[in-house]
Amino acid sequence: MYSISHHGAVNGVTGSCHRLTLASGDAFLIDCGMFQGAESSRVEAGESPIDFDVSAVRALVVTHCHIDHVGRIPYLMASGFNGPIYASEATAQLLPLVLEDALKIGVTRDVSLINNFLRLLKKQLVAVPYHAWFTLDDVAGVQAKLHRAGHILGSAYVEFALSTSADKFKLRGSKRVVFSGDLGAPYSPLLPAPKSPYRCDELVIESTYGDKCHEGRRTRRARLQKTIERCLSNKGTVLIPAFSIGRTQELLYEIEEIIHRVTHKSPESSKAKLWGELDVIVDSPLASEFTAHYRSLKSLWDAEARKRVRAGRHPLSFEQLTTIESHKEHLRTVSHLADSGRPAIVIAASGMCAGGRMMNYLQALLGDERTDVVFVGYQAVGTPGRDIQQYGPRGGYVFIDDQRIDIRAGIHTLSGYSAHADQKDLLNFVKRMRFKPSAIRIVHGDDDAKYALRRKVQEMLPEASVLIP
Repeated sequence: MYSISHHGAVNGVTGSCHRLTLASGDAFLIDCGMFQGAESSRVEAGESPIDFDVSAVRALVVTHCHIDHVGRIPYLMASGFNGPIYASEATAQLLPLVLEDALKIGVTRDVSLINNFLRLLKKQLVAVPYHAWFTLDDVAGVQAKLHRAGHILGSAYVEFALSTSADKFKLRGSKRVVFSGDLGAPYSPLLPAPKSPYRCDELVIESTYGDKCHEGRRTRRARLQKTIERCLSNKGTVLIPAFSIGRTQELLYEIEEIIHRVTHKSPESSKAKLWGELDVIVDSPLASEFTAHYRSLKSLWDAEARKRVRAGRHPLSFEQLTTIESHKEHLRTVSHLADSGRPAIVIAASGMCAGGRMMNYLQALLGDERTDVVFVGYQAVGTPGRDIQQYGPRGGYVFIDDQRIDIRAGIHTLSGYSAHADQKDLLNFVKRMRFKPSAIRIVHGDDDAKYALRRKVQEMLPEASVLIP
């Protein structure tokens, strides 16, 4: 009746691209992401990022616009794919920004080529609302629906309904196949937690943290506050590598909450004064654009965030926040922080320290013991972020732009700020389905995470077939 195959996210967490093929031969892709870190070696060796036939692919469904889920879309289109690209309404707004930035950084600075690609992309892009069934390129016998995934703004998991007979398509009795995309952690800032589908026959599920449980939100916020207060006392800089979309906005939300609590609890205290004067710097033009979109789409925020807005607070645009736009201003800021001893928080891309403006901060400040580097997201094997995370606490070193840098900065990892569900959340996503899947494919994780999750799923659903592709 149908088959599922994978063109990425089976040997690690990056390069998400899954294929649903019907008995008719018509196929649909779910995401088409870029490989990163150690998994990117094939592309760097000159091989095409699209190593599969696209002639039968009728449509692409995008779960969210992180680069490891959308980065190969330009190559997919260059390989001949000209079908519709379905995405949530928010993702449809953000996707052109993400891919334009990726092309400028990794492919070309030719404005005419980039504009031509964006024109084609917008022609193929179809925005669809959450919780509404839609047809895919008018292919008979299949419909799809997007559900909120709670990972980043606009993120979704995808539910397919497949006809079980040659008769006219009916939702009742149809086969349900669900692709999780990246599921968010419950109680993450800003976005509502994902809700499980009512029923599912086969599930393709991520496993980024399939072997771990995150610390609670209060604990992680207290640890973040403690780290920042260390920087205030020793006049150092807190560097937070973060994705431009999702993580940056969550961090701003949490930092605004810490500042609000400290300055309102004892407004005349020296501690409140220090927090009130702390510079919070977002050094990423792209993150600034995404933050503007977050502010304009408050209807997608959770109840807590909307309550703060009604109380007159501005969680994503508070007084201490400074955004850096030009490259000249960026270099001046790096030099100023290295020389001045003025405490500050810097949030910049890339989240895995594999490029972007964060690299200049690391080169200038990683050897300073007053500096603290705080990792708030997954660091893929083979990225500088993973090396710093792994070797920094031992007093090791890292190479950045072929320059060896001894790591004297404090290195911290706050697992609770991951936008990914942990093991308990992933299991609950399955457990809360009224009719549970008889077949499960576990993808998007390191081997330890995938096999740990499989063991837990098999304990919960002993009759189900649980496969690691």
